[in-house]
Amino acid sequence: MTWNLGAGLEGKGVIVTGAAGGIGRPVTQAFSAAGAKIMAVDVDQEAVDEVVGSLEGDGHIGVGTDLTDLDAQRELVKRARSEFGNVYVLAHLAAVLRRRSSISDVTEEDWDLQLNVNLRASFFLARRVSEVMIEARQGGRIILFTSQGWWSGGFGGAIPYCASKGGIVSIARGLARTLGPEQITVNTVSPGQVATSMLLTDYDPALMQKLVEATPLGRIAEPDEMAGTVVFLASLHAGFISGATINVSGGMLMY
Repeated sequence: MTWNLGAGLEGKGVIVTGAAGGIGRPVTQAFSAAGAKIMAVDVDQEAVDEVVGSLEGDGHIGVGTDLTDLDAQRELVKRARSEFGNVYVLAHLAAVLRRRSSISDVTEEDWDLQLNVNLRASFFLARRVSEVMIEARQGGRIILFTSQGWWSGGFGGAIPYCASKGGIVSIARGLARTLGPEQITVNTVSPGQVATSMLLTDYDPALMQKLVEATPLGRIAEPDEMAGTVVFLASLHAGFISGATINVSGGMLMY
């Protein structure tokens, strides 16, 4: 085995969703630095094209699509398999947060949107990618993104988002048991507070300060600090890790 973080990823087909987001962009760039071929997926075609233009190597693809459309999911996985020959990694970061100040402010539409994007779309995309991996008989890696809220439960208006992220952990564990015989590992990454627009937009500065104080490292993370964990889970080094939730919260949560 080659002892580098992305061992085994050279030339492999990788789908990264949420690729134009605060964490998705550095994750996508890290996979390209490891020599993988990337299909970068996000809702905004122009934004994802800009991400693809920043990647090392060639042969990468940018796809602007709505992942809640299951037909669109099917087409993008089909295209990835056709152009890459195989899909070895799904790094699924796409998600939405509808921030509300209290539980009383949460609407049915808020609930439906977050559960549809964060949970329903995640299950069906992971299932579709796993079917392609099984057909190829080369194993694979599925990496889903949860949140520290899966463990803490969140509070107030964040409860629907945290419920969706708790569901992600359950999906990953079930998929890990189901797909293990096919040598497909399934894991989740659980970030704490990361300096992205999702976190910082309309966030109470006083609450942010409390969260920083509750974090032993005394700061929030930069987005690129998440990328190494994702690439490691996709690499040969993590071949015996499955069903795990990797806590990347600076010590705010310990489990």
